[in-house]
Amino acid sequence: MDFLFEMAMGKPIWMWAAFLAVVLILLVLDLGVFNRRASVPTIRHSLWMSLFYIAIALLFAGWVWFELGPQSGKEFLTGYLIEKTLSMDNIFIISLVFSYFAIPREYQHRVLFWGILSVIVLRGIMIALGAVLIAQFSWVLHVFAVFLVFTGLKMLFMEDHDPDIGNNFILKILRRHFRITPELHGQKFFVHQPSRRSEKNVLWCTPLLVALVMVECVDVIFALDSVPAIFAITTDPYIVFTSNIFAILGLRSLYFALAAMVHRFSYLKQALALVLVFIGSKIFIADIMGWVKFPSNWSLGITLGLLAGGVLYSLYRTRTNKPVKFLGDN
Repeated sequence: MDFLFEMAMGKPIWMWAAFLAVVLILLVLDLGVFNRRASVPTIRHSLWMSLFYIAIALLFAGWVWFELGPQSGKEFLTGYLIEKTLSMDNIFIISLVFSYFAIPREYQHRVLFWGILSVIVLRGIMIALGAVLIAQFSWVLHVFAVFLVFTGLKMLFMEDHDPDIGNNFILKILRRHFRITPELHGQKFFVHQPSRRSEKNVLWCTPLLVALVMVECVDVIFALDSVPAIFAITTDPYIVFTSNIFAILGLRSLYFALAAMVHRFSYLKQALALVLVFIGSKIFIADIMGWVKFPSNWSLGITLGLLAGGVLYSLYRTRTNKPVKFLGDN
């Protein structure tokens, strides 16, 4: 059992194994217990599930605080907050994808589950590459910082517009190179049916699979913001990966809880833009002030204050708005 205490990316293997075991248990519970059958999750159920995932993340943060120290605990919480907030924009785009492909709500949880499973792998690859780059070339962190400031300013001053799903580049490639059925086939991602040129049965993709691919592409785009943001907070791969994944694990429940009232958080995007500008700028501030690292207390406090302000201001300004109806709502 000595190999469990060997180091992998700065942490003992047993710490990575413990985290992955928790993730595996949550995924098994999600698919095998909470959502064994295709059904429409109620808002109440989704809210309770979201609180469950948040509680698990906070328990893990407490363990990180105890095992690795207060600074690591604060960095985990800061990264988790940012990733969770970025998920709000993610939810809006995912709802547009589901509406475009006319995916009923009882099938959406299947797409989100397998999407989250793939995201865990993709984020792991991206974070590992980022950690290697930063370890080899320290100036990469400053590139991340500039990118975050630019992204934050762009979010702050550019007008919002809904993406045109039908003209998406990835969707055009899928339609050009794959056989896609015009209709859904229950929860199936693939079906065998006659080709257009003969009566021989061939493999077809269903719109459910196309929606899954599009959801994956959405996450990759959002990861371009979230991964540099967490690396700007800490360069510890363990904190980066665990905070990202814990925020993603609750995305499915968060989607069903908030999809119909995401309009109530319309000013949260500006708050998030300020957070990205702050996270990117603090690297240069630390250089100017001669600090090795920006104080984690300040990072967590400022991030929490900006996001809380954005939520409260949004709820106040949209208090008279009517709820938005998404596909499958009664």
